[in-house]
Amino acid sequence: MYKTIIVGTGPAGLTAAIYLARANLFPLVIEGNQPGGQLTTTTEVENFPGFPEGITGPELMYNMRMQAQRFGAKFMSGWVNKIELTKRPFKLTVEGVGELEAESVIISTGASAKLLGITGEQANIGRGVSTCATCDGFFFRGKKIIVVGGGDSAMEEANFLTRFATEVRVVHRRSDLRASQIMQDRARQNNKISWSLSQTPLEVIAGDKGVTGLKVHNQQTGQDEIIATDGIFVAVGHHPNTSFLSGQLPMDEQGYLKVKPGTAETNILGVYACGDVQDHKYRQAITSAGSGCMAAIDCEKFLEEHALVQVG
Repeated sequence: MYKTIIVGTGPAGLTAAIYLARANLFPLVIEGNQPGGQLTTTTEVENFPGFPEGITGPELMYNMRMQAQRFGAKFMSGWVNKIELTKRPFKLTVEGVGELEAESVIISTGASAKLLGITGEQANIGRGVSTCATCDGFFFRGKKIIVVGGGDSAMEEANFLTRFATEVRVVHRRSDLRASQIMQDRARQNNKISWSLSQTPLEVIAGDKGVTGLKVHNQQTGQDEIIATDGIFVAVGHHPNTSFLSGQLPMDEQGYLKVKPGTAETNILGVYACGDVQDHKYRQAITSAGSGCMAAIDCEKFLEEHALVQVG
């Protein structure tokens, strides 16, 4: 049995692991099918403090993992497909491993960006395809880019990207937008944003140096067309990775975990949430790391107050 099991990595889970390991609590970190989280698909990270020349996403995650291991955190590859939180010790079933027990659990399973599922999309993530304007917009300074989506997040990303790009084209498969009227108005009043509505994305076109265009089906003409572009930002939403919890913790209407204000605490004593799994607003590496720190400190306090000791 462990004092703490951290489910998921990324900046949140790894920061929690660093703090708990430094407190001699020897947490077990269970890595899923994408160790390091979404940052492992990001080529350059230039907004994480302490790296004036920037750092690649995989390198940042590797360094954080090594730091946690240095202080005694343990790592296990596996997929948690079931968790029992009704009583302590909590029981977690890891595919291919079996059942593990823990006195406390930190959930940092993140959120996954929804993709279009078209040819060339996955292969070109980091080569011109992105799901985060805040993360990658700077790299498209002076270029023409496409934002795919018709909701509030797409309008927000399109407006933000006009700070860098010479032109931002919004591509949406419907003739009308799903975004709130105020968000639509802001985007339509921005003269750097153009519109390609009633156009369904079919394929990401790329060359040796990355994305060169987006193939779409024009529903008005019935023809397929290629829109030339230097980059494609997919803004069709995110979904939190919480399905394995089976409704055992409070969630909002989108499935994000709810925590008590100013803490990482859920409504179950000894269970904490950090990172994108409970944050649908900021979704940044630095805010995830900060919430991971909060989860670790809250968890350490809980363990101290209940005089829980490591058994295995």
